[in-house]
Amino acid sequence: MSGTPAASSSLQAALSYCVRQVRAYDYHHYLCLLHLPPDMRKAAFTFRAFNVETAKAMDVVSDPRTGLMRLLWWKDAVDKVFANKLVEHPVAQALSSVIADHKVSKHWLKRSVEARINDANRDEGTIPETSAELERYAEDTQSTILYMTLQAGGIQSTVADHAASHIGKASGLLLLLKALPHHVNKQGTVPYIPASVAEECGLLTRKGGRSEVRMDERLPDAVFKVASVAEAHLHKARELASSVPKDAIPVLLPALPAQVLLDTLRRCEFNVFDSRLSRGVHGVSPLWYQLKLNWNAWRSKY
Repeated sequence: MSGTPAASSSLQAALSYCVRQVRAYDYHHYLCLLHLPPDMRKAAFTFRAFNVETAKAMDVVSDPRTGLMRLLWWKDAVDKVFANKLVEHPVAQALSSVIADHKVSKHWLKRSVEARINDANRDEGTIPETSAELERYAEDTQSTILYMTLQAGGIQSTVADHAASHIGKASGLLLLLKALPHHVNKQGTVPYIPASVAEECGLLTRKGGRSEVRMDERLPDAVFKVASVAEAHLHKARELASSVPKDAIPVLLPALPAQVLLDTLRRCEFNVFDSRLSRGVHGVSPLWYQLKLNWNAWRSKY
């Protein structure tokens, strides 16, 4: 991007748009990003804004085909950005600038949007067969953001990457659980509960070769099992903490909102329809959340 005043003003507007999008749609992570060093924030807000755009592509349209077209547009936009072509969208403009400033792998951006495209292409009502399948989706959509932020910060650490993988998986799984009420279809079938888990809990029905998860009073048991997988990932990430480079710790702060959401689910006895889940920030007051986040950041803990 050229250094003219007009280009500089356009870039600032694009970056401001990214920050506003993250604050509006991903507030718990917005607060985490404020703890990053200033030279990493531009990239981090851009990656989170990209995630917001692709995550809500299917939610802001009445016709799923329109949502899928938006996702395919973003996939094409990533190719154009890396080919140094202008894309008329503030997030794409911010991405162009970040990619020019930092070595960021195109692979992670493509992997993220392709995971959402594959999810959008699933037949309505179909579900993942195993927890591992759901974990891959969580990694593709959440861990990738952390990988790119580490890359943009010039942090090369296998241990930090492993911790980021676990934190992204935990975060992705828990956010899917929180969003279950939004995704239950008109027939009362529940997506994002793996067939293997649903079968254990007596929730699985098979019709014409298709597996469906029916919603009844045993749903909290299935939610508990998936949440337990997320908790195990958080535990593994924290086991690595002593070996994680100090400059990577702020990037890994999203472990905190994942833990807060897990704790709220536990208080709600894993009933995803409990209204407490939608209060404040993951069920706690914004002030308490910020104090907890600040305390962790000050102690260099995630």
